[in-house]
Amino acid sequence: MNDYRILIVDDDSDILEFLSYNFEKNNFKVKTVNKSTEATETAKNFKPHLILLDVMMPEINGIELCEQLRNNEETADTLIIILTARGEDYSQIAGLESGADDYIVKPINYKVLISRVNALLRRKFMLNKQSNHNLVNQIKIGNLIIDREKYLVKNNNIIINLPRKEFELLALLVSSPGKVFTRNEIYDTIWGDTIVGDRTIDVHILKLREKLGSRHIKTIKGVGYKFSD
Repeated sequence: MNDYRILIVDDDSDILEFLSYNFEKNNFKVKTVNKSTEATETAKNFKPHLILLDVMMPEINGIELCEQLRNNEETADTLIIILTARGEDYSQIAGLESGADDYIVKPINYKVLISRVNALLRRKFMLNKQSNHNLVNQIKIGNLIIDREKYLVKNNNIIINLPRKEFELLALLVSSPGKVFTRNEIYDTIWGDTIVGDRTIDVHILKLREKLGSRHIKTIKGVGYKFSD
């Protein structure tokens, strides 16, 4: 067994059995939950590196549960993949806006799923290692403070809660104020091997502007984005 723990949350017992079997076969430690109301408490105890969430569940759907997990201090930093039978763009955007790191449409090809999981895990722990050794943990620009270690953003001494991808996008832009990051650079750095929709960056930039104001993040038409101090 490797050191990676996967929590799977789905009300379909067949899906739980199928995914659990294939992840364990690939040397993951797996725990399953068939009630969304039990997911947060289970995550706190199991401390998974990654959580797979089904969207269409009774009581609490996967989008709402993802938001709850992101707003909980003990699970805010956990990787989350949303699984759903719905492939519409608006469903994908809703999933990403709730704080999910990836979005996979059923029916599930388990080989593709495990590859995507491995890619997310590799990227996360590679970035953590780089952050610990090569990056300044805290950046201050004017009244804006970005603490990479604590995943904390303050603007005028007011704490701003950002989902993981919004935080990583902001941290990337402020790492080199004035530098124009191309869309390809942003995709490669923030999403890596994860397949996301064409509007993903635009949605995240829009959310950052809503929370931080529009004057800092500038659009360079046809190229990308930069952070202006």
